[in-house]
Amino acid sequence: MADGHATPNHDYHLVDPSPWPLVGSIFAFTTAVGAIMWMHGMSLFGLKMGAEVLGVGFAGILYVMFAWWSDVIKEAEHGGYHTRVVQISHRYGMILFIASEVMFFVAWFWAFFDASLFSNEAIQEARVAFTGGKWPPVGTEVLDPFHFPLLNTLILLTSGTTVTWAHYGLLHNDRNSLKKGLILTILLGAIFTCVQAWEYAHAPFGFQDTIYGATFFMATGFHGFHVLIGTIFLLVCLMRVYAGHFTPEQHLGFEFAAWYWHFVDVVWLFLFSCIYVWGSWGAVIEH
Repeated sequence: MADGHATPNHDYHLVDPSPWPLVGSIFAFTTAVGAIMWMHGMSLFGLKMGAEVLGVGFAGILYVMFAWWSDVIKEAEHGGYHTRVVQISHRYGMILFIASEVMFFVAWFWAFFDASLFSNEAIQEARVAFTGGKWPPVGTEVLDPFHFPLLNTLILLTSGTTVTWAHYGLLHNDRNSLKKGLILTILLGAIFTCVQAWEYAHAPFGFQDTIYGATFFMATGFHGFHVLIGTIFLLVCLMRVYAGHFTPEQHLGFEFAAWYWHFVDVVWLFLFSCIYVWGSWGAVIEH
């Protein structure tokens, strides 16, 4: 086995034994236990430590993520283990991950369409004041889709072009364009998050007010969380660029970040079209 690792005569990567799967599972279990204790007010040795246990578990998960991905970066940048065959397998893995994310958002779209197309049953089941099966529910003022939501749409579409510019610069070994494109994409992602936060703070409805508010905040909120994750993903790529990582032939980390960002763009287009525009059709617009 040692000889197989030292002098492989194939294109596959025989991964060295790693402690991170086991350590990560322990911290994930700790996080789950802490969350349950915190939400139910449970005690440990007579002390209410749910929040502390949750914090320790979450901090441990972050550490495992950092350490594990650092090992992967070392394998790619310095070990030379990510051959063409290995890269194909990684691409399949990323495609499957994005496919799972697509189905995640399908669930929230399904909830919104079910509540809107069959609003008679949905609003009654939610025990909200009900008059005639109207959607959004009677008395609900909605956000103007052609105000902040349209602005955020333009911001995300522009960020899609800047990350493509960065990818083009990388493929042509233009490090200056790569850095500028990444910086602009990160800034646009941060602006999108700020605009979304402002919109939430001034929304005329709350999460618990109606089924409309619940489905709206779940769908758009999880998208906003994905934008935040994608921004961090690109920020890590930018730090790696300044560290001298990525070449035109070896840049899976950046490529996956670009894929993820384009996925976030496409999801937002569906959110804007279906939830903001179609979902507010004929409703009272709050200005």
